[in-house]
Amino acid sequence: MKKTCILAGITVLSAALMAGCATQGHYIETGGRESIVNVGKINIQDYMQAAETMINSLLQSGVLDKVSQPPALIAVSNIKNSTGQQIETPLLTKKITIALNKSGKAMTRINFGVGADGKPLVEDTAGKGIADETAFRNDTKVDRLPDFTLSGRIIETRANAGSLRQSTYSFQLSLARGNDAVWEDEKEITKQGKGSSVGF
Repeated sequence: MKKTCILAGITVLSAALMAGCATQGHYIETGGRESIVNVGKINIQDYMQAAETMINSLLQSGVLDKVSQPPALIAVSNIKNSTGQQIETPLLTKKITIALNKSGKAMTRINFGVGADGKPLVEDTAGKGIADETAFRNDTKVDRLPDFTLSGRIIETRANAGSLRQSTYSFQLSLARGNDAVWEDEKEITKQGKGSSVGF
C-alpha cells in the first residue's frame, strides 16, 4: 500500500512538472507590443513600420496624381538586400502595393519586370524580355507600360560596445519615371540590446 502511494505521488509530481515546463502557445497581435525583438535580425514589426512610412509618404506626395491615365501604373523593381542576412523583400513591397491598390491612386501589374537599365520589361510567350508599347504575355496584349518603377535597398549597419549590440536598418525606396526619381524616402529603424527581447 505504501509503495502504491509513493508511485502515485511520483506520477502526480511528474505530471505537474511536465505541465509546468510545457510552453503555452497563444495568439498575439502581429507586430504588436508582445512581438519578439531581435537586435541582429529584421522582425515583422520592422517591415510593418517601414511600409507604413513609405505608404503615407508616397500617397501624401501627390506624385501618383500626376499621370495622364489614372490610376498610376507601377512596376516593382528589385529591392536590393545590402544586409548580412537573407530577407523576404515581399514582406515590405507587398504591404505597399496592397495599400496603393486599395487607395485607388495606383495599381501594379505583376507580369511586368524591370531591366538593368530601369526600363519596364514584359515577357512575351517565348520568355524573352521586351520593352515595346506592344507586348504580349500568355497571348494577352499589354497596351500600357508603367508610369513609374518602384525600387529600393535595405541596408544594415551594426555596432557594439562590450556585450551591448546595436543594429540600424535603413529602408530606402525610390519611385522613378524613366531615369528621373520623382519620389524618394527612407525609414531607419535602430534596435539595441544584449539579446532577443519582447516588446518595443
